[in-house]
Amino acid sequence: MARRTKKPNQKTLAWIDARKRHHLSHAQVQMARELGLNAAKLGQLDNHRQEPWKLALPQFIEELYLKRFGKTAPDAVLSRQQRAKETG
Repeated sequence: MARRTKKPNQKTLAWIDARKRHHLSHAQVQMARELGLNAAKLGQLDNHRQEPWKLALPQFIEELYLKRFGKTAPDAVLSRQQRAKETG
């Protein structure tokens, strides 16, 4: 028998879409989630071409993560799809 897969919820879909739209890695998405950033509002932070004094979004997330947690990356990096499979 085929195993049923659970549909991702809206928050997970928003992060998957944000990852594609803003060209983020799985680690950067996990860092942004741990920082408490909103996936729907990442576009406001990712306008470094219009405002040259801003960092590009991936570097901005990495810098904030380093300041808050004192390390460059999370210990275990899982994609949103892998995390959904583990918890579901």
